[in-house]
Amino acid sequence: MKKTAKRPPGRPPLSETDTPKDQMILDTATRLFIDLGYKNVSVDEIAEACGVTKATVYYYFESKSNLFTEAMVRMMKHILEKMIAILAQKKPLKERLYEVILAHLKATQTIDIESFLRESETALTPEERQRMKRAEDELYEVIGKTIAEEMPSRLTAGIHPMFASQALVSLLKVGHYTRQDGKRLFQSPEEAAQTIVDFYWNGMCR
Repeated sequence: MKKTAKRPPGRPPLSETDTPKDQMILDTATRLFIDLGYKNVSVDEIAEACGVTKATVYYYFESKSNLFTEAMVRMMKHILEKMIAILAQKKPLKERLYEVILAHLKATQTIDIESFLRESETALTPEERQRMKRAEDELYEVIGKTIAEEMPSRLTAGIHPMFASQALVSLLKVGHYTRQDGKRLFQSPEEAAQTIVDFYWNGMCR
């Protein structure tokens, strides 16, 4: 986690008009991790891209793995906030599910969360891995909660709401599928979202 102890006199200077340095470092690191992957980004490169010293990065973040964890958890929380806002709309459930699927696909089209978790797993502490896994699970729990509350009367006989929610989560992963020749299965996030929600709705509901 980010340091919360009282800052010593050596705190890096910050003018009133500047973006807080910890946020600037976090923003920059997130872009680099997404573009290059965890293993291919060093703290030196993050510091250089931010225009600060390596010591400044370590002032705000204990380690590269800590910075990576903060970046990924924050990204997933942003996705979660968008999902919650969409599911709270007064629209038919199928329309909201389409918008949730589309938002998720767009937010993750340049990053494979599961691959990122696997790539960084050996470098993260058990606590950091747990934080990232929990943040990822929250993305899907909000979908499951909505399905459990709104779909029981429409589910095909014998299908449990939690099975239905996990089935949708599995289908989300197909949205970015790339074939061996490098071509994507779907030409756009919109096409993927529509195919997924139609397949899901017709298969799970009466």
